[in-house]
Amino acid sequence: MKNRTTNVFILIAVVLLAVLPLLLVNGDFGGADGAAEEMITEIQPSYEPWFSPLVEPPAETESMLFALQAAIGAGFIGFAFGWFKGKASKSKSQ
Repeated sequence: MKNRTTNVFILIAVVLLAVLPLLLVNGDFGGADGAAEEMITEIQPSYEPWFSPLVEPPAETESMLFALQAAIGAGFIGFAFGWFKGKASKSKSQ
C-alpha cells in the first residue's frame, strides 16, 4: 500500500475511535462531579449549585475529553523531550 492510503486508513480509524463511543454508549456512568454533588447534598440538603451547564454531553464524553487532554499533553511533553535531545545530540556532533 502507498503511504497516502495507509495514512488515510489510520486517520479514518482515529476518527471512528473518537466518534463511535459518543454515538453508541448509552446511560450515565457518573463521575467525580456527580459523586461530589451527592455528597454535598447529603451534608447540606439546602445547597443549590451556583450555575448549571450550558450543554449536557452524552455518557462518557467528559472522560473522553479528559483522556484526550491528557494524551495531547503527553504528546507535547514527548515532543519537547525529543526536540531537546535531538538539539543536544546535534550540538555534540558538531
